[in-house]
Amino acid sequence: MTSAPMSGRKAQAARNDELILRAARAVFTADPGAPIAAVAERAGVGISALYRRYPSKEALLQKLCGDGLKLYIEITERALADDGDPWEAFAGYLRGIVDGDTSSLTIKLAGTFTPTEELGRDSARASELATEVHHRAVAAGVLRPDVTPADIALLFEQLASIKLGGEERTSELRHRYLALAMDALRVPPGHRELPSHPPTDEDLSARWRPAS
Repeated sequence: MTSAPMSGRKAQAARNDELILRAARAVFTADPGAPIAAVAERAGVGISALYRRYPSKEALLQKLCGDGLKLYIEITERALADDGDPWEAFAGYLRGIVDGDTSSLTIKLAGTFTPTEELGRDSARASELATEVHHRAVAAGVLRPDVTPADIALLFEQLASIKLGGEERTSELRHRYLALAMDALRVPPGHRELPSHPPTDEDLSARWRPAS
């Protein structure tokens, strides 16, 4: 059974909400102290339209991090449902979290708002699932046992800190260094060809140039 199409007003509201959330993520991961008006400007919506959906900056931050946690849970549950090769299931979890980029929210927004009870429950669930997928890989003998779930969490944050060039290039580099880390995490250690090409000295030095 397919759901009925949304009315024009509801469809526009849904589009606005998507624009607002995408803009909020970009604005607040660049500057957590930015005003909510900067989100409306980037989204191309009126401030009144934003406030109708999110009455405060705090509510908007709660929504962003709530969506991030739900995505993390979805990716981890998918890895746990994979009954195939144990290493590939764990590797799929790692790649999925890097693609989801939920750690960028952690890096920038942790401690900037008051979590709701729902966020607390989802956070506990995400932690429980991360521990489960980690322990399963260790028990299968494919993940080195001296690595902890907290180590993996900080590895995700290290990868999320990589920002060079546009979105596509940033994604390529994150997966390049994830592949390098995965070779060290695996039992026995791997030695695969790294994806993409490394950054050049020019790429690194370009970060120091003021934005035009």
